Amino acid sequence: MIDICDFAVGLSRQIYGLTIASERPGHRMMETWHPLGVVGVISAFNFPVAVWAWNATLAFVCGNSVIWKPSEKTPLTAIAVHALFAKALARFGSDAPDGLSELIIGEREAGRALVEDKRVPLISATGSTQMGRSVADQCAKRLARSILELGGNNAMIVAPSADLEMAVRAIVFSAVGTAGQRCTSLRRLFVHDSVYDTLVPRLKKIYAALPVGNPSEKNTLIGPLIDGAAYQAMQHALELAQAEDGKVFGGARATVAGCEDGYYVHPALVEMPAQTKIMHHETFAPILYIVRYQTLAQAIAYNNEVPQGLSSSIFTTDLREAETFISAAGSDCGIANVNIGPSGAEIGGAFGGEKETGGGRESGSDAWKGYMRRATNTVNYSHSLPLAQSISFDI
Repeated sequence: MIDICDFAVGLSRQIYGLTIASERPGHRMMETWHPLGVVGVISAFNFPVAVWAWNATLAFVCGNSVIWKPSEKTPLTAIAVHALFAKALARFGSDAPDGLSELIIGEREAGRALVEDKRVPLISATGSTQMGRSVADQCAKRLARSILELGGNNAMIVAPSADLEMAVRAIVFSAVGTAGQRCTSLRRLFVHDSVYDTLVPRLKKIYAALPVGNPSEKNTLIGPLIDGAAYQAMQHALELAQAEDGKVFGGARATVAGCEDGYYVHPALVEMPAQTKIMHHETFAPILYIVRYQTLAQAIAYNNEVPQGLSSSIFTTDLREAETFISAAGSDCGIANVNIGPSGAEIGGAFGGEKETGGGRESGSDAWKGYMRRATNTVNYSHSLPLAQSISFDI
């Protein structure tokens, strides 16, 4: 939140329009950007603060007001953030407009009411692909805009020349951080034949020792799943993987003292014979599927053949492999990293752009344009009208 606030303050001085050459003498064209009005923000449980901040700060500096509908699973976080914003806003006194930021607490029906309201020209929604399709459909019916940041099912390629020490750290953090409940969590790992038998046994050893526990305790790396439904989805995915000849390591429920009712799990590694059907489905849990590959073209094809496409990465010290991966012939994801995992996004680059949603973008770069409307202006500073308009009238 702090990072995006800093970014937005600077951005407020950089909302530029273009000056366009005109073919007509004595004329100038330019584009100007104006606020849309009201921006609706729908956020998911796993990023109960950041997603609102990415959207709201940009919307504010673009001149809009914001209505926020948080996940029904994280209402207290939203109430706290809203109170914090109100406290900051109060420092501006009468300069701060009424209703600049509003909060809606409710179930799915509350979100639907926001999406269907004709007074809200833009809905920015983060969550499941199923939810995103519903939002897109409703916005399209009333010709409203939508910014959608949905599924990831993110992959990493570990090439023959990869720095394996660096790769191991990135793999573990990306796959098990926040118990695999990030849209940028690592789900699929493609390892070249030449390093597979070195890397995978090491990952198994690390996974077996990963600490699972109460996230409020200092040394905990892996906290709980959000609820029982997430746990059941994880177990179902592992059963399907086994049915597709996958070899599962880990994945059992963990017992945490004082948190017996929580859904804690040991993260799972699943060695797969190929990229099977279950790997085309994203399960929001700490499951990492591992597949061997022989050529870079094969690995890139694996990366691209799933419907999701938020983030991706390759570990290689081969310049040609790295450049191929980030080229038009490489990863088709909104984020394509080299020698860094797919998990996480740094303020400055726009976040999103996955193929399944048509390229929703939040946060940095030129994402601010999504929160504004553009107008083209033509100014005549000559002493006459253009020839086509130079018509004499008898009055």
